[in-house]
Amino acid sequence: MTNTSHKTLIIACGALAKEILFLKKMLGDAGRSIDLQCLPADYHNTPRKIIPGLEKVIAERGCHYDRILIGYGDCGTGGHLDAFVAKNNLELLPGAHCYAFFAGLDEFDALMEEELGSFFLTDYLVKFFDTLIIKGMGVDKHPDLKDIYFANYKRVVYLAQTEDLELQKQAKAAAQTLELDYEYKFIGYGMLADAMDTLALREPAYV
Repeated sequence: MTNTSHKTLIIACGALAKEILFLKKMLGDAGRSIDLQCLPADYHNTPRKIIPGLEKVIAERGCHYDRILIGYGDCGTGGHLDAFVAKNNLELLPGAHCYAFFAGLDEFDALMEEELGSFFLTDYLVKFFDTLIIKGMGVDKHPDLKDIYFANYKRVVYLAQTEDLELQKQAKAAAQTLELDYEYKFIGYGMLADAMDTLALREPAYV
């Protein structure tokens, strides 16, 4: 008889959904012990919604899992997410934010040391740049906000998970829209891939 239960639930930002599902698939049978539930990616623009969103998922699904991991950094919660994780005996995926998930802490710190005024994009943020940045931050309706939001930025750094020429064109266009210099770095899945591999090794697959 097949046991269809799962031991681990990852609750993550919707901006990480495609990458986590890809890595889960790459794990093969081991990935079957891991489930994913994502919250809307636009919660980055309204971080006060993140913890209530996590609470809702945990209340509805948490009892079915032995382990829950949170796929967020602080993401604008002002330290409240760390407190929530500690209070509820949860775990965070490694990295202070999604850029560090992919680039790794050392690489990200080096990029920031090189140019503090760096605005980072991932594959997801490139695809939904207009929705999350231009419209999500109100720049489409109030163009003057662009100069306010991005006054201290000098460059756009595209931290690419895939070598997609079309996304590279879109990222460069995003930099031009923001009137910033553009830099491309292919970094793959970085710490997120390592974390998924480790998770699969620690948890048995149910087949």
